[in-house]
Amino acid sequence: MHRLIEKGLMFGNLVRVDSPILVERYNRALKHLTGKETALDVFHIDISGFSPEIGDEFDDQLYLNHAGVNRQFILLTTDQASAPLLNAKFSMARGILKQFIAENRSQLFALTTRDAVAGELVNSVYLADTPARLFDIRSIRIEADTTRGTVAMAEKLGRKIDRFKTEPDAWFDDVLIAEMIGIAKKTGDVVRNPVQLKQMEFVQDNFWTDLFGSMYLFRGVEHPAAIVPKGKEKLGKLPIPFTFEFSDRSAIAKFLHLNDLVEPIIAARGVDAAAILKQKMDFIVASLAVEMGESLRGATRRDLRRLGRNYARQLPEAWQGLAALLRWASDDGPWPKITSEHPAYFYTLRAKNHADADLVNMLLAELTPLDVRQLFICHKDAFYRAYATWPDEKRAYVADFLDREYQVDKAGTRKALYGHEEPMEEPVPTRQPDIIHRVGPWGAMNRRG
Repeated sequence: MHRLIEKGLMFGNLVRVDSPILVERYNRALKHLTGKETALDVFHIDISGFSPEIGDEFDDQLYLNHAGVNRQFILLTTDQASAPLLNAKFSMARGILKQFIAENRSQLFALTTRDAVAGELVNSVYLADTPARLFDIRSIRIEADTTRGTVAMAEKLGRKIDRFKTEPDAWFDDVLIAEMIGIAKKTGDVVRNPVQLKQMEFVQDNFWTDLFGSMYLFRGVEHPAAIVPKGKEKLGKLPIPFTFEFSDRSAIAKFLHLNDLVEPIIAARGVDAAAILKQKMDFIVASLAVEMGESLRGATRRDLRRLGRNYARQLPEAWQGLAALLRWASDDGPWPKITSEHPAYFYTLRAKNHADADLVNMLLAELTPLDVRQLFICHKDAFYRAYATWPDEKRAYVADFLDREYQVDKAGTRKALYGHEEPMEEPVPTRQPDIIHRVGPWGAMNRRG
């Protein structure tokens, strides 16, 4: 993984902790949450305060995420909002932490100038010992305070101030006044500078979890289902109508279609569909070229086109299907019949503009593993697992590509691939809109899919 780390593609954007004051605050919060302390004086932390170096020190990569449920967090700075979340067990965790920091930025900035903020993403499940228990997760709330309890003390002081203002004899209550003065020495003036964190709760009907070999749960859709890579028979009875494996391609296609979760890339507004298809085809060529013993060192798109011609007969069906679709989109070729069973099918889709777009793109990334860029952007854990199995030649090519063409403009690339334009007042029809919008890119056969 050293290439990825050197290029900032792994452990990138982590926050460096190297001052004695911040290390001391971190240890105080760590002791408060776990009863442990680190002996390191320099380390890096993600958005939750998890440090891979401390994980190695403790020989416990889940020291802030016991059993993978109810993730704890330590905030030393609001700069953690831009950091990744490492060892994620649930897809919604980073989004929740990022929103919590954004909604409380000024308060957290003030609190972290003096202390660390420690907290937990709390749900009703403390131990997900069976797959069925995952369905008990319905909402997640955030509990947080400084290690010295500043927020709780501020609330207590606020209540005493209310008593002082409203009770007739409060002016003569020396005990109450003394208590207010004592608490105020620790919290400061909570009247002029309120110390209060927003009480936030998040309903989670649809999410991905890394537990039990990976699972996508879609409960908040019209036609609910769970989707797993394989081994659905080992999950036991689940409280959901349908469970699909990745090999159940037609069933997954029908699920995505019935719930209106995806759209064909070629029908998406505001994207260069031809460029996206060509890049997906290049990734497939690169994977085949490595298998054939070709060197990809310094390979350009022209080199990949040459390799594609050289190995045209060996290129897989996924490439052939994308090539046919590209001919239709660019050169007025015949409309290709790409059914849900065709290896190219999921490569032709992206998530529609809805609240679970990131989750759907994450699922599509696992269903299209040869598109290494989408896998890296949408599902880094799956990307890292796949990367570890690739030949060194492919690792070098992919790392160089991502460094050269993704790192330089992450936001722009994401927008180009997954951004959604607002619909126009007068929609401009695309070619053959009746086919695209009535049956999607898979053709009429998939209505039974």
